[in-house]
Amino acid sequence: MNTRNPRYVCRAAAAVLTTALLAACAQPDVSHYAAERPKLDLQKYFATRSHAWGMFQTRSGEVQKRFTVTIDSQGAGDQLVLDEQFVYSDGKTQERRWTLQRAADGVWHGTAPDVVGEAIGRIAGNTLNWRYTLRQPVGDTTYDLDFDDWMYLMDDQTLINRARVSKFGIEVGQVTLFFRNRE
Repeated sequence: MNTRNPRYVCRAAAAVLTTALLAACAQPDVSHYAAERPKLDLQKYFATRSHAWGMFQTRSGEVQKRFTVTIDSQGAGDQLVLDEQFVYSDGKTQERRWTLQRAADGVWHGTAPDVVGEAIGRIAGNTLNWRYTLRQPVGDTTYDLDFDDWMYLMDDQTLINRARVSKFGIEVGQVTLFFRNRE
């Protein structure tokens, strides 16, 4: 091994850079939170009307959009339907109707008109991790954005949500939401 050889130096630098990039992209698995309490039960949490307050930030941290959401739900058995009514800081409104189904293995599957394919969610302890692609209008264009959505139940009434939003694997921003229900 010749450490003065330019090829060796380039390969070593590439290996170090690749390892650093992979480590930066690594995220915890939802099972890491299995012992956390209170335990998240989606049907129980969304059994009453919920309200949420949130914002979208660009990857530089600039708050680009603020919004509030009112969520009404109905459910039976392993199915839960969430009707979300968004009001944005610029006065625009949006509706989304999630249909969620819990499978026998405990994994949640979700659909909505603006979700491409199916959202897949896993719960462990107080945490839910959703992954899905959302078709989102921006100006005159529509983008398919990938969401890596993490929800943490803080107490019986408070749920904090952080989502990493990306396109082609590159982060374009983050969504932060605070949910509150009135049991």
